[in-house]
Amino acid sequence: MNVHFTLAKAAAMIIVAMFISLVLLLGLWLHTSYRDSVRRTEERAIAASKIVATNVSLLDSLARQALQRIDETLGNDITLPASAKVRNINEAVASLPGQVKAYVVDDKGLTLYSTDPMVKPISIVDRSYFSELAKGASAYVSGLLVSRLDGRQIFAFSRRLERGGRFAGAAVVSFEAGVLADVWEAVDLGPNSTVSFARPDGQLVARYPLADGPLDLSRYVLFTDYLPKASAGTYQAISPVDGAHRIVAYRTVEGTRLVAIASADYDIGIGRFWRDVTVAISVLILAGISLLAAGQWIRHLRRRDAAQSQLLRNTLADNQLLLREIHHRVKNNLQAVQSVIQLQRLPAEVQQSLIDRIAAMVAVHEQIYRHDAFSRLCARDLLTSVVEKLVAAYGLPVAVDYDIDDIAVTSDNATALALLTNEVLTNSLKYAFPEGRAGHISIALKSLGARRARLVIRDDGVGFDPESARQGMGSRLIRGVVSQMNGTHGFEHGNGTVFMAELEIVESGTS
Repeated sequence: MNVHFTLAKAAAMIIVAMFISLVLLLGLWLHTSYRDSVRRTEERAIAASKIVATNVSLLDSLARQALQRIDETLGNDITLPASAKVRNINEAVASLPGQVKAYVVDDKGLTLYSTDPMVKPISIVDRSYFSELAKGASAYVSGLLVSRLDGRQIFAFSRRLERGGRFAGAAVVSFEAGVLADVWEAVDLGPNSTVSFARPDGQLVARYPLADGPLDLSRYVLFTDYLPKASAGTYQAISPVDGAHRIVAYRTVEGTRLVAIASADYDIGIGRFWRDVTVAISVLILAGISLLAAGQWIRHLRRRDAAQSQLLRNTLADNQLLLREIHHRVKNNLQAVQSVIQLQRLPAEVQQSLIDRIAAMVAVHEQIYRHDAFSRLCARDLLTSVVEKLVAAYGLPVAVDYDIDDIAVTSDNATALALLTNEVLTNSLKYAFPEGRAGHISIALKSLGARRARLVIRDDGVGFDPESARQGMGSRLIRGVVSQMNGTHGFEHGNGTVFMAELEIVESGTS
């Protein structure tokens, strides 16, 4: 069950790791998608700004050419009324795009000629496109204006007229701001996009869709941050005209002092990114649901495994209790057999021999139920128990030393080992120390590897006659037990007796 718990835990960690990896991958994908969406929008805005710049350059060139033709058409005396001059002014602006009007004003700002049939006698002396020429400028481009004739948004190109080396007036060409409508449709940046151009001092010249009116952009980021650093580029900003968030591309129109601007709506530009966000959220929701389902299933498995583990633990505890009880009863039954033997009229030596042998078997079962060692017993504990009881039974002043490795003995071989030790030690106690003389016995069990061990029992007594010993029951029992344990044994004599045996004390297949 611990294996199942570990597997469930590992599966949960793998699922969580996969979910985190999915989140990271989706995050990377969305980051890339956002950058691609912004980049594509910037590229479209840049292309649009080039188109705007081309049209503004053309508009500027045509307007200057028209103003030059008007100047040339007027002749030396611009104040002479001549119907032909009015006709020539119309011809001068015939090639200009949009709703174009041309004017000629004198040095007082009063209109002399106009292509506008609805012209009214008004003064433009306060208009910058006149006053700057009066101050000495040769040409001028106005900012966005509101026409005093019809209230429409216009912008104007003007040219200083000189006659006889002195200021004689101005030629003016005005355009409606809506002239950029065709450009706006051509660049096709989408809804809420704009095209415009402005003077380098930040005065808006024209914009489509139309602005609310004249606008000073000198404090706008384009003129404070970007244009001073580069003549062309892109940026994101909130529009000062309508407060919309846009991606803007700008460039200085070559050969002029004008700046062309094209902007695309930020939200529309990153629309694909938001679609990808929707997909990513859907994937995460599905993954989250799957993760929760997997978590619930793992939780169910863990609960089931926990219940099974508890059931097995309870069953194991019951079995251990049962086995403990069985070995306890076997021990009690063997002790009962000892009592029965003591009641029999047998020779004392035979009776003691039987009791000692049964005591050795009792020691095995006692070790099993006391230590819950149902498959293996500690060789040190087992031999110590057998030896101490046997020495105590004989009551001799014999000291015992132990040198026993930490070896686990199978329960089947434990009984044989106990009986073997009992028989050899019994011989030493019976024959090695006559008349109660003191002595010393050493018992060693050393591992030889490969499930085998060497048992050595040594005493410093007077020894015994092996010829007579071979005929006894104990000697036959020793040979039988050694054979049962697939072993060999032998005795050595001189300054006591030494018993040596190499035994298999761990069963094959047991580790």
